[in-house]
Amino acid sequence: MREGQTPLEETRQGEATVVKGPGSTGRKLYLESYGCQMNFSDSEIVASILADAGYQTTRDADDADLVLLNTCAIRDNAEQRVRRRLVHFKGNKKRNPSLVVGVLGCMAERLREQLLEEEKLVDLVVGPDAYRDLPNLVDQVEGGQKAVNVLLSREETYAEISPVRLDKGGVTAFISIMRGCDNMCSFCVVPFTRGRERSRDPQSIVREAQELFDQGYREVTLLGQNVDSYKWNIDNKGVVKNEDEPVVRFAELLEKVAMVNPDLRIRFSTSHPKDMTDDVLHAMSKHDNICKYIHLPVQSGHSDVLKRMNRGYTREWYLNRIDAIRRIMPDCAISTDVISGFCGETQEEHEATLSLMDEVRYDMAFMFKYSERPKTLAERKFDDDVPEEVKGARLQEVISRQMVHGKERTQAFMGKTLRVLVEGTSKKRDDQFFGRTTHNTVVVFPKGDLKPGDYANVKTFDSTPVTLMGEVTHEPAEA
Repeated sequence: MREGQTPLEETRQGEATVVKGPGSTGRKLYLESYGCQMNFSDSEIVASILADAGYQTTRDADDADLVLLNTCAIRDNAEQRVRRRLVHFKGNKKRNPSLVVGVLGCMAERLREQLLEEEKLVDLVVGPDAYRDLPNLVDQVEGGQKAVNVLLSREETYAEISPVRLDKGGVTAFISIMRGCDNMCSFCVVPFTRGRERSRDPQSIVREAQELFDQGYREVTLLGQNVDSYKWNIDNKGVVKNEDEPVVRFAELLEKVAMVNPDLRIRFSTSHPKDMTDDVLHAMSKHDNICKYIHLPVQSGHSDVLKRMNRGYTREWYLNRIDAIRRIMPDCAISTDVISGFCGETQEEHEATLSLMDEVRYDMAFMFKYSERPKTLAERKFDDDVPEEVKGARLQEVISRQMVHGKERTQAFMGKTLRVLVEGTSKKRDDQFFGRTTHNTVVVFPKGDLKPGDYANVKTFDSTPVTLMGEVTHEPAEA
């Protein structure tokens, strides 16, 4: 994992810097977020809604009146971590009976009865589309009731809510551009926990990006389960909804956000190989401030496995998309997701994944053993029949292969002068900053007179497998 990079499974505590609404009630909110970037973005929406209700966030759970865990259900490991935290907070309630503990997000709908009634770990359970109801639900709990709202919506996007930014760095931020997912990948619970896909008004997205830039942020990541299927003013059948308004797809949205300011970097996550068009790639190549980095999950390198996964593309289609990226943006960095040991995976199919990795040579990858999730198509249709020791061995092969490729890709930038956005102090040395290039490569360099949010040209002279070291220079940047 690169320094400063957000993994797919991570925990964060947030502290807001403002209190909104009519004034503080003296009540304090403690938020923990697990899982994907979308969860962290949702936590900022929750903080905004509860700030309007008079809550101020805190980093000290022992100081809180309301503890909320924003959860992930993608892998069993994430759920177990949440359960352990809930047991801890149940102990806190013995010392502070008025403490309210709640679960938000993807675990909410699936485990509400267990968490509320069987294990009695929480007081409220709230799904991703019901955050506006949080103040009322907390009032119900304080009135002596358990509270639940896990209803999914076809309309909710929280478009007009200005998120309370939970980081104090003020350099990078997330902007949610859509919610839900219409893809039914057989291994994934997201369509069941986050509902159907709907896109957010592009004007509200551009406005949020402008507000962030005005507040000092210098990089935004546009978030969606499948950003390539973003669309505004057009339905799934291609029919325009309002002839008086323009149709906006993801390529057009990218350009609109890029034009907020040339010093505002744009990233996005996640692309889907079946939907990524050349229009998006051409938009990226046209604007220097759209980062030359694409996360394009492959999951498997064999078409038969992809069919069982219901991914909607073949190995050949995926490699066609890689070829398009290399043709239109030869220097673009590419990362991916890989699942080892999916249902029925043979040794030949596993080796096809390794050969695809050899062909693409990813800059970075998130790599996992398959973990069967309840209610998914894979659980209903396939046997989880690859032994755990085989899954583990195959995963280690995937990781070893990626370590070789990642090191090659990092070292290719050695000796070059790179434009770096300063993000913060290095974790290893207080006299150094770290920042990232357009390719999402982390660079470490002396602080000098710089500050977070500045851009610096850094000439690299050394590297680890995933990080570059360099010195600030006045030479023009090569990338």
